[in-house]
Amino acid sequence: MRWLLRKRNGAPVNRFGDKWKLGLLECSRTVVTSCRAVLLPRFGGPEVLDLRDNVKVPDLKSNEVLVRARAVSVNPLDTRMRSGYGRSLFEPLLPLILGRDISGEVAALGGSVRSFSVGQEVFGALHPTAVRGTYTDYAVLAEDELTSKPASISHVEASAIPFAALTAWRALRSTARIKKGQRVLVVGGGGAVGFSAIQLAVAAGCHVSTTCGGESVDRLLAAGAEQAVDYTTENYEVAIKGYFDAVLDTIGVPETERIGINLLKRGGHYMTLQVHKRSYSILFSSLSLLLIMVQSFCPVCYRGRLHP
Repeated sequence: MRWLLRKRNGAPVNRFGDKWKLGLLECSRTVVTSCRAVLLPRFGGPEVLDLRDNVKVPDLKSNEVLVRARAVSVNPLDTRMRSGYGRSLFEPLLPLILGRDISGEVAALGGSVRSFSVGQEVFGALHPTAVRGTYTDYAVLAEDELTSKPASISHVEASAIPFAALTAWRALRSTARIKKGQRVLVVGGGGAVGFSAIQLAVAAGCHVSTTCGGESVDRLLAAGAEQAVDYTTENYEVAIKGYFDAVLDTIGVPETERIGINLLKRGGHYMTLQVHKRSYSILFSSLSLLLIMVQSFCPVCYRGRLHP
């Protein structure tokens, strides 16, 4: 970046005063003015998504970071929004750019950003109500929606962390407050949330059992689950022995709810991800909550113990 130097009354500006401020002002301008993006011009199936060139990149606010995307992920929230979830809120704002999670490199900084530098590898997620998402070459996120990417994971892996893995993290650590030696059951361990939950519980020193389709059994056992029951061929209510301190039900139908509650120890925690009751606004009701959760979560990534 080129610093702007001016003279005032024949003298150069203060090296560490006005010059610094002028440099930040220049830094707040984006380094690109347009890029490719996948737009949602109307609600519907995947066929309505429209890849366009020359989509305007907005100027950065003082607390914002421009991220060059290396990987993004598709979340249930994205598919539901595409189909019309939140229509009353989002329809007047069409076309939207979907996408919440991102991993990439810092391309430019707003004037008040101090946590990152240009070229630094970062990952994070936008608030659920953001209308300019991450399905674009260059995404704009607030400083408190990002954190440094661990070198131990790829951009693809990092982009899968924020919504899926942090949903599991919040359930297990914030709600159930799992501890070393406890027993944890993950119903539906083959999905993104369930797979992350298994690894996080194992990293916490818990004994983990899970249910899944037959194609996921070996993968979940390799991730550290002590028992993986194929629910398509076995009655897991019978196959799974003992009771659990925490049950995370990623399926959330009446039958899995009944079985999950029956397998709880007295005083245990049953948590469900029932789609019709899920509230993404509650999940990230505070933008800074994402940063707090990611910073707590990152030590597991740095140790190479999480692979989304």
